[in-house]
Amino acid sequence: MPAVSSSPIAVLSRQLAPLGEVAPQARVGLLEVLESVPDPRKKRGVRHRFAAILFVSVCAVVSGARSFAAIAEWAADAVEDTLCGMGIGAPNASTIRRALSALSGDGFDTAIGGFLAGRLAAARTKTAKAKAGERARRAIAVDGKALRGSRVGDGRARMLMACLDHDAGVTLGQVEIGEKTNEIPMFSTLLDTIDDLTDVVVTADALHAQREHAEYLHRRDAHYILTVKGNQPGLRRQLASQPWKDVPVGHHETDRSHGRTVTRTYKVITIAAGILFPHAAQAVQITRTRKPKNKGKRGSGRATRETVYAITSLTAEQAPPTELARYIRGHWHVEVRHEVALVE
Repeated sequence: MPAVSSSPIAVLSRQLAPLGEVAPQARVGLLEVLESVPDPRKKRGVRHRFAAILFVSVCAVVSGARSFAAIAEWAADAVEDTLCGMGIGAPNASTIRRALSALSGDGFDTAIGGFLAGRLAAARTKTAKAKAGERARRAIAVDGKALRGSRVGDGRARMLMACLDHDAGVTLGQVEIGEKTNEIPMFSTLLDTIDDLTDVVVTADALHAQREHAEYLHRRDAHYILTVKGNQPGLRRQLASQPWKDVPVGHHETDRSHGRTVTRTYKVITIAAGILFPHAAQAVQITRTRKPKNKGKRGSGRATRETVYAITSLTAEQAPPTELARYIRGHWHVEVRHEVALVE
């Protein structure tokens, strides 16, 4: 869970707020999903089902509750018109606090991730039917972050890696990275929590430009878009040596915000045989130019230029430059939202 155990309400808020309130037609499905979360309490003296307490807490938090007392008030107000019909009573604030404080993050993350993924898939199906002839692939970003304020003594801050839906920014699954490991071996562990990756585009930063990751995604019938940097020097040299000067710009975009103008140009080429990466189909060169609006002192107002490369298993027929740019930009936006969520 992306928080220490003393802030379970903040955890629920971060994971569920993007979807808004739980609609009546979705409540039964949510309760069924929460039944799979292990109950950490001792059986003696238990009055309310653990899934029922979680259900009440989820519904209350996405409705705006931000304390145990507020959750209990929501339950008391909803007991007659909503909860009784589902066989749920109204737990008091103390019962809610004890249950949520004992909650294991992994079980809850898996259950909620599956529930959110199902809702998002249903929404996409509905949108696709409304827009006949259009096909938008689902995109998931893999992103790791250190949890600010979680460092104890000289130890490392808690590290979390999550997979997030590009469009909704919702966390579909996450794992904690132990002190004796790193993000790389947890990549497949994290994505194993997603039942179906067929035709899904998985985006990740340069750390995950690993051959094993590409093979894993291929086995699961998924696509990848991965940034390539110095951790893969051979691959980066191959990409940089391509005849980019002869390649026309496939997409161009300009963003004006935070007192600067950022221009990005995307060039895309089809990968020839011999590139040192499994299932690669296209390479992308992104040239990013930043121009400050106001010139600063000592040259701080000078424009800067950076060239970044990416590689993808999507063919030119599956994803033209404009679509690849959308996925790459979407990953950056998800990274920003994820970082903000973890430090709030």
